[in-house]
Amino acid sequence: MEILGIDIGFGFTKATNGSRELVFKSVFGEATELQYRETLLSDTSGDEHLQVEIDGKEFFVGELAERQSNVRFFTLDQAQFVSQFAKILALTAAARLVGGFIPVNLVTGLPIGYYRQHKDELARLLQGEHKVVLIGADGKRVEKVVNINKVRVIPQPFGSLFQRMFNDLGEVADKRLAKEKVGIIDIGFRTSDYTVADKMRYSERGSRTTDSGIARAFNVIAGKLREKSDVNVELYRLHEAVERGVIKIRGKEYELKGLTDQVFGQLAGAVANEIDRLWADDWDMDTIILTGGGGAVLAKYLQPLINGEVVTVGADLDARFCNVQGYWKFGKNLWARGVIPSPASPRSDS
Repeated sequence: MEILGIDIGFGFTKATNGSRELVFKSVFGEATELQYRETLLSDTSGDEHLQVEIDGKEFFVGELAERQSNVRFFTLDQAQFVSQFAKILALTAAARLVGGFIPVNLVTGLPIGYYRQHKDELARLLQGEHKVVLIGADGKRVEKVVNINKVRVIPQPFGSLFQRMFNDLGEVADKRLAKEKVGIIDIGFRTSDYTVADKMRYSERGSRTTDSGIARAFNVIAGKLREKSDVNVELYRLHEAVERGVIKIRGKEYELKGLTDQVFGQLAGAVANEIDRLWADDWDMDTIILTGGGGAVLAKYLQPLINGEVVTVGADLDARFCNVQGYWKFGKNLWARGVIPSPASPRSDS
């Protein structure tokens, strides 16, 4: 039995089996016949070739879809994301990380505001035996049967709490967090999730999902670029440009640093206001965990606006993996506590 954690986010899908990690953009597209499959220089392609066949249909996934598909699929609608995207993205990740025919116990998550509505549907879509064909960059086909035995869906932000609280054996390593009142701010691509764990008891009053994700800032940036260039830049194509601080459109460079600072500062202010309203009665909070890929991006803007002891992800860690690492550790706690994980191998990025 293998334990797998998968975080199916609007921006990126992240997965780990404890020894390998995988991340790719949550976009897929129609697979087309590639006339030339070799990279022009052997050491220039750092992304994985994610081409899969699921239920008889072939897809390019992640950056391969962004680069090669004429028709691409991307959404910020939660119901559509669960019904039409989650299975393809999750099985793509699972097929890359697990062996064929080995039973898999899977932990995944949903934003708190959508948890009750979609948790059963998500579990039903993922559970069972799935035939997946992996198609390599050379066109070679490898058939796998992904046998998902059990699915546990948890509220998304608790992944980051479990990531800090459990060790790799699924045992409680930080007992202080289990005894404290902890607030979690999980900023993702589309949503921001806020929750409170009071001595590991979930607080409904202090928990909510809002639309204050990084996509709100990206929408503003895309709008400004459209005004200047007359080009609609897809939101999932802004990640690298925002990180670089510049984007080139039809040969012309547009500086993004000033605009990015402005819109991220505004978004941080909106998040801080949401926190103040939601946690007005939770003035006895011991620790506040700021997590998620968006949390890392907004940290320098948001931290000065939050009252309390704020814990962030270290600069040497990828904040996008906090929830999924916690999912895997929680799975270890549920199903294989104390079993030593297999030796680590390099992480695979796309």
